[in-house]
Amino acid sequence: MVEMLKIGFIGAGTTGTALAVRLSQKGYPVLAVSSRSLVSAKRLAELVTDCKAYESAQEVADISDLVFITTPDDIIARIAQETQWHAGQSVVHCSGAHSVDILEPARQLGANVGSFHPLQTFAGVHQAIENLPGSAFALEAEEPLLSMLKELASILDGNWAELKPGDKALYHAAAVFVSNYLVTLVRLALDLWQDFGVPPEEATQALLPLLKGTVNNIENIGLPNCLTGPVARGDLGTISKHLDVLKNRNSRVLSTYKELGLQAIPIALAKGNIDEKRAEELETLLKM
Repeated sequence: MVEMLKIGFIGAGTTGTALAVRLSQKGYPVLAVSSRSLVSAKRLAELVTDCKAYESAQEVADISDLVFITTPDDIIARIAQETQWHAGQSVVHCSGAHSVDILEPARQLGANVGSFHPLQTFAGVHQAIENLPGSAFALEAEEPLLSMLKELASILDGNWAELKPGDKALYHAAAVFVSNYLVTLVRLALDLWQDFGVPPEEATQALLPLLKGTVNNIENIGLPNCLTGPVARGDLGTISKHLDVLKNRNSRVLSTYKELGLQAIPIALAKGNIDEKRAEELETLLKM
């Protein structure tokens, strides 16, 4: 069982801190942490019962049965290469973009290697700790480590998606669409509101109920039925007005609007509110 293993963290950023705190709260023995900054390691250790901060990654590896590498992505390979791992040990990174093959040096030394990526947005330590429970986790590992990682996902009240070699980049790109580019779309909307004199703070408060309502519809109604708006209705007149006003403002915003509209057409067709003829008319309008 995982709770009998000594757990260590190499990296004391938001992801590492959230995992360490939540696992400790569930009774898992998180005993060691290191970071590029000893101050950062001590800060994490103070949040976790019986956890000690160490100056080097090697010290964490020497005393831990299960090691999470929660450093920035560009450091993972160096940690894997420079650390002396031991046979039977489990070494897991938490990168969303890298596959498990980046841990090949640890595998060659006899360690079990895997990837455990929380599909969640972590804007800061407090938000990370709060957001982690209930998240999905992307897992990449072989048995027996795979079952261990599934157990950890379950104890964090989450579910998991098991990835195959080569899936990671596509998985991470999908996450960027849902999280990072959603933020980008909100910024585009805020910029438009400023054109009629509403500052970003007020515009954000005005748009948040709409944003939350959309997420609620996705969760409770699902695709394609949660799609609303002029494309879903086949409203050529409204879309034409949007295109006209955006032409006079910003060519980048216009091209983004058109591309997103084109991507929405198949969803509108699947919903059943428009037919093929209206879909073709929408496509023609958005490609002008």
